[in-house]
Amino acid sequence: MRFRDIPAHESAKERLRNFVKTDKIPHALLIEGPDGIGKFALARAFAQYIHCENRQDGDSCGMCPACMQHISFNHIDTHFVFPVVKKNKPKKSFSDDYIVEWNDFLNENPYMDFEKWLIALDNVNAQPHIYVDESEELIRKLNFTSHKARYKIVLVWLPERMNEECANKLLKLIEEPHNDTLFVFVSNNPKEILPTIYSRTQRIELKRLPDDVIASHLSENYSIEMQDAMAIAHIADGNMIAAINGITLNRENSRFLELFIQLMRLAYQRKVKDMKQWSNDVASLGREQEVRFLGYCQRMMRENFIYNLNVGELNYLNRAESQFSANFARFVTERNVIKLIEVLNKAQIDISGNGNAKIVLFDLAIKIILLLKS
Repeated sequence: MRFRDIPAHESAKERLRNFVKTDKIPHALLIEGPDGIGKFALARAFAQYIHCENRQDGDSCGMCPACMQHISFNHIDTHFVFPVVKKNKPKKSFSDDYIVEWNDFLNENPYMDFEKWLIALDNVNAQPHIYVDESEELIRKLNFTSHKARYKIVLVWLPERMNEECANKLLKLIEEPHNDTLFVFVSNNPKEILPTIYSRTQRIELKRLPDDVIASHLSENYSIEMQDAMAIAHIADGNMIAAINGITLNRENSRFLELFIQLMRLAYQRKVKDMKQWSNDVASLGREQEVRFLGYCQRMMRENFIYNLNVGELNYLNRAESQFSANFARFVTERNVIKLIEVLNKAQIDISGNGNAKIVLFDLAIKIILLLKS
């Protein structure tokens, strides 16, 4: 992993380069920020940059033996620590127990999708932790001198998941570090890290990814039209994981758009009998999809209201949605937009609370008739 492989975060990259250039690398560094922005990828790139034997243009070369070992996750002076589940309760539990799954996970998930890590652990209901066994094993490893490089580097993913006993054991290593040892912690929730560890780290805080960066990544890597990619990126709110998952949701949204268009046309034409059939069709989706559909409808009402402002950069509709909204948006005005969103939200709450979906949806459809004509 090289700096150039990671979009955005240019000021953080420059700061990491300067640590190496000035030979003032902190012995305990914390990279913190929201999920899905490439924090751990940046930590990996930093470790590779430190170990690289032929740095070029502010980045690792990607070709020297050290870089090749990093690419294959085989660098002898790089250690990974990450949350795991206990395989057998009497047995000690280390990260190394899952190193094969971990390497596959890193290859496939550079943005570190925690839900996919649970799948890799073969236990989606688990609550993985970094156990005290890990700290004991790490202390044993770090007592050996570095083998090939100047520094041994420990990359710790989600230190907030260390149990207290583990954190307290590692604290001594952080307070009195070996001269050849560096810790790089990567956290989604730094407030949950043991305060005594948090206070001893030098911190780099990363912000959410810009929408255009996410959209470009989706367009280049998933063959998505830029307008559709921007719509997905906006909903993802700076989280690349949410954006990538949103590609699947975007396919679901195509069905949601069909149902939304049907509802609006039937409401405009006041076809009450057909609305009853529409209610039955939506109710057949199942409760979770019904809730998501009603959330989608609320977004469409907001976007159609904004569409009337004729300020394109404020709209995040994909091409199919834009095509429908070109004619529909004029029916969503300052007189009815708040009420439209309120009735959709109430229907969503009622269905979430196990209300009868057919009744709730039919009642919603009748209210939409009245509101569109207001």
